Amino acid sequence: MSRLVEKSINTIKEEGIKSFIQKGTNYIKLRTVKEKDIFGDILIINGCTLPHPQRYRVDHQVEQLRASGLYTDRIDYEALTLDKLKYYRGFIFFRCPITPIVEEFITTAKKENKAVFFDIDDLVIDRKYTDTIEFVKNMSKEDKAIYDDGVERMNRTLQMCDYLITTTEALANELKQYGKEVYINRNVASERMVELSLNAIKKKEEHEDIILGYLSGSITHNPDMEMIKPALIKMMKKYKNVKLKLVGEIDLPKELEDLKEQIIIEPFMDWEYLPKTIASIDINLAPLEKSVFNEAKSENKWTEASLVKTVTIASDIGAFNQMIHDGKDGVLCENKVSSWEKALEKLITNQEYRQTLAENAYQRVIKENVTVYSGHGISKFIRQRLKKNIAFVLPTTNISGGVNVVIRHIAMLKKAGYDVTVINMDNNNEDLDSRWGKVRVLKKHKTKYMGHFDTMVASLWATLEFVKKYPNVKNKLYLVQNFETDFADFGKYMRIEANQTYEDDTNVKYLTISKWCENWLRDRFEKESKYAPNGIDLEQFSFKKRDFKGKIKILVEGNSEDYYKNVDESFKIVEKLDKDKYEIHFLSYQGEPKKWYYVDKFMHKVPYQKVGEVYQDADILLKSSILESFSYPPLEMMATGGLVVVAPNGGNIEYIKDNENCLFYEPGNISEAVEKIELLSKDKKLREKLIKKGIETAKSREWKKIEKDIVSLYEEK
Repeated sequence: MSRLVEKSINTIKEEGIKSFIQKGTNYIKLRTVKEKDIFGDILIINGCTLPHPQRYRVDHQVEQLRASGLYTDRIDYEALTLDKLKYYRGFIFFRCPITPIVEEFITTAKKENKAVFFDIDDLVIDRKYTDTIEFVKNMSKEDKAIYDDGVERMNRTLQMCDYLITTTEALANELKQYGKEVYINRNVASERMVELSLNAIKKKEEHEDIILGYLSGSITHNPDMEMIKPALIKMMKKYKNVKLKLVGEIDLPKELEDLKEQIIIEPFMDWEYLPKTIASIDINLAPLEKSVFNEAKSENKWTEASLVKTVTIASDIGAFNQMIHDGKDGVLCENKVSSWEKALEKLITNQEYRQTLAENAYQRVIKENVTVYSGHGISKFIRQRLKKNIAFVLPTTNISGGVNVVIRHIAMLKKAGYDVTVINMDNNNEDLDSRWGKVRVLKKHKTKYMGHFDTMVASLWATLEFVKKYPNVKNKLYLVQNFETDFADFGKYMRIEANQTYEDDTNVKYLTISKWCENWLRDRFEKESKYAPNGIDLEQFSFKKRDFKGKIKILVEGNSEDYYKNVDESFKIVEKLDKDKYEIHFLSYQGEPKKWYYVDKFMHKVPYQKVGEVYQDADILLKSSILESFSYPPLEMMATGGLVVVAPNGGNIEYIKDNENCLFYEPGNISEAVEKIELLSKDKKLREKLIKKGIETAKSREWKKIEKDIVSLYEEK
């Protein structure tokens, strides 16, 4: 609360009561209205309370980047939350002091392969610069301590960021000492500034007087103005039609008291009134004392004056030297009274010269120094430094074999440097926490999508339409993990919709992690697909020796509600087993046991990180599925040192071998399955052989051995 009160007082002092009321209204709206979340490209985090810098470096850059195709938003650093990480690809911190949340945000952003930029328009990032400023030297000890703390905290944020953006060559040269890449994005005028300036030109009034203008607030103790004051006094005394307009809170120096009839003083004003004021003057004064600090300042005064066809006379240093073509679109002066006297006299006495320079400056600025026309360079710089980003569109984030595969792929892609997002089709947008790290999740229906993706991946038939229709994607992929047509019974329209996705004739490319899927995509639908094998995490499914003493534990795994999982058949086999000899475990992520199932131990919706323990606690896995893309349970059971009795299908014959690492039974042959279970319970040598070969099979599929193959699936060709 004290921080809010302090900001309120500062706003009233610096910007007036009108601005305070407006900002207060905006603050209340921000806190009370929940807008739809937006996925964009860039978020600019503003750390500056001064209106002029944040307008040029935040609002104008938002407009500039949007006009150049990067959807960009802004937020004040005090409102920043970690949740913003999942809604943008890159972040620009403008004059932002370090805080615990800023530090955590940048650290996390870099871990998640987000690009982080720091934008600065002044040398307020190191005390070696700020200690040279006169008003800083004159601060009280207490005020200077607070000011210095802000400078040092800003420097810490700068040091954490990957890249630097600034306004002038002089600033860029100083910033290069930090060993980071620096891009110069000059201050430019917004569309609104141009609109107001054009209106001001139309309303320019003819006048006999020659009005010089200095629009920089108080000139008391101002060394810039002190430097040219003798030249001004001489010109005003020599030419009685020369007047001086001063804008800001002004205490008129004694030396100008005798000329007060030729002086016009206007109070501090909102920026939207400035174009009209600047248009009312004939010569814009922009003196700057030579110093490292001043040379880093931008050419805003020249830009603003040029937009209303007012000529600028400026010190020949820094950005003025870089931007003004002396004698063509402005006048540059050495910082000597004689130089200013000579240049001023020529401008005062030669109306055609003034107008020519002003017109030339206008023509340059209106084409080159406006947001809409000038954003290509900065947008290109940012685009080239954004990490490749991939979005996986999931029907749900509920745990399943298919979701686990995607999560593992995401972990490997992030390790390879990709920025990865999950778009969830159901209403859950909670981030996924896996042993491989956090996965950021966006709600498909609760998010407005404006940003760009390098790659977007459909993961189920129902997700493909969104991928196909999303406009800002270069590479559209469909990860096929099963023949989803057969997920539903005959007569269900879903079968038609699912089957359509294998006949897609757009630019969608097919991927798969199953040889079976690769084959039917090619043979049945004439679709070529990129293939990489599926893998297993041996730390998650570690070995545990079984002794086969006492009751032998049979594990049945699968959703009882999905017919293709064929769980009913497993329990028909269980019915034939001696319950004094066998203990029956049932693991299901969704369906409950049916009333007729015989179950000693039921495990429902077990967290994925605990599933390995479920397999370790059993001796034999009984798996009866008739449809699998890639059947994980047999491989997971092998990895833990357990045995497998399985009905072969397209999703498991890729790695299971009868009488080598498991035992087959013919689907539907209940008595054969019972015989195989009984054989395993009696034959120790057979068990040892199958367990040994099963472990070898699992090791050959370890994720780290196939990591490059997985990443290559998503690489653009």
